[in-house]
Amino acid sequence: MPHSPGQDRPEVQLPAGRLRGAVEGGVAVFRAVPYAAPPVGDLRWRPAQPHPGWTGTRDATADGPSAPQMYREGGDPVLGGHGEPPFDEDCLTLNVWTPAAAPAPTADGGGRPVLVWIHGGGFVSGSGSLPGYSGETFARDGDLVVVSFNYRIGPLGYLNPDGGGDDAGSEGSDGASENPWLSDQIAALRWVNAHIAAFGGDPGRVTVAGQSGGALSTAALAGHPLTQGLIRRVILQSPPLGLDLPDPTAYRERTAAYLELAGAEDAAALRALPWQDLIGAAAGLFARTTAWGYWPTPFLPVVDGTSLRAHPARALLDGAAADIDVMIGWTREEANFGFALDEGYADATREQVTDRIADTFGKQAADGVYAAYARARPGSRPVDVLMDLITDELFRVPALRLAEARAESGRPVWAYQFDLPTPAHGGRLGAAHCLELPFVFDNFDQWAHAPFLAGLDPAVRDGLAYAMHRAWISFVRTGDPNHPDLPQWRRYDTETRTTMCFDTVVTALGDPAGASRLLHGPARTSAQPSAPLI
Repeated sequence: MPHSPGQDRPEVQLPAGRLRGAVEGGVAVFRAVPYAAPPVGDLRWRPAQPHPGWTGTRDATADGPSAPQMYREGGDPVLGGHGEPPFDEDCLTLNVWTPAAAPAPTADGGGRPVLVWIHGGGFVSGSGSLPGYSGETFARDGDLVVVSFNYRIGPLGYLNPDGGGDDAGSEGSDGASENPWLSDQIAALRWVNAHIAAFGGDPGRVTVAGQSGGALSTAALAGHPLTQGLIRRVILQSPPLGLDLPDPTAYRERTAAYLELAGAEDAAALRALPWQDLIGAAAGLFARTTAWGYWPTPFLPVVDGTSLRAHPARALLDGAAADIDVMIGWTREEANFGFALDEGYADATREQVTDRIADTFGKQAADGVYAAYARARPGSRPVDVLMDLITDELFRVPALRLAEARAESGRPVWAYQFDLPTPAHGGRLGAAHCLELPFVFDNFDQWAHAPFLAGLDPAVRDGLAYAMHRAWISFVRTGDPNHPDLPQWRRYDTETRTTMCFDTVVTALGDPAGASRLLHGPARTSAQPSAPLI
């Protein structure tokens, strides 16, 4: 446990050096702790390298810079922004929250369970130090040690202009990596395993949780050979497991387009550019890769066979990862996040949406599939059908397939659906992507900037947050999300398909997404739920 020379300045000694943190809300916090060397200069696009350490006592009371990313003053109409300056390439740091006043041994005689949070953001935005992702509530309410971290995103995390190599992804390799983001995350998990005991955590009881792109990362880590034994359970919130992830050959054309946009002839020229220019070129790649009716994903993980050996959708089905406890869920109207407020889709026609459906189901089946979606949402417009289709393709149906596969093999898995719609923007967002986040963290004061929470009834909001927050705590502590103030939540199986539905009333239902599951059936090789590569 941290040694406290003063009531509000706890200290901890690590092999890399000494840290001095702060106490906030009764919880000890250590911010901007380096877990890998700064990925700058020759280390740009290289796998994460060990940090050399520091001399003296390092101040750990202020957040470090977030990973470079696009930034818009004034935020956006849904989240109000998902990344705040300062930004810098020297961003590979993490934050730790740990109960400050508790004695070293916990009630069960060991270290505290550990929750590691991985932020999402479409692979282009976000930060582990965003106020909404503060681990304070989990540490205080659950007697947990909580870690969040920054990792490379956008062109610095999801490109490999050097072309990769046989050693891509090898720990400590000097070669290029197809997935720098993943090498960062592996380094962070290894740091947790090696050092979390100094903060009162148990390295044998680590839960990794993430949302959206962070949930995809969580799945990839769970099945990675370099993390075996480091993860006991995972929470996958809205994982976009339906994304078609490219191999290096398929991704090469996108990398070439990015080089052109950045005005660089080759990797050496790209490496010489300041990161601000690299982020500026990312906006152009958004424009080039956006396709009508697809969630925009200019940067994607690459299944290269080395750093990422298989699609994360399979990671929790095979090998040692099959025994990891899994909680997985989605929001009822995920795609409303990206499409409901986009005026470019407001006047979508049935013909446009049917053509988009044909990309997945084929032309002959498209009219019937459109009709099935329209029946499921009486009074729906074509754009509503489109949003339900995208929700199913990217999030709900792939999550169900993972739950089904684990249940069939007798592996533990719990499923949920977040159903509470927000009244913001005239109700057009519904239960959109990201809406469950402030309920899970139960820290609405840290989300005051987010427009999508406007108009929620405080009593309903707080009651639902209490139920969800404590279910997450219970799962982290025991591998079972049940707690006394929640209806019985049974494991997902292929008979009852029990799914906990979080709404004004929290209810365990049998197969609430059955219509989507049956409509889509087994995995389709023809599906293209991510925009086609250029």
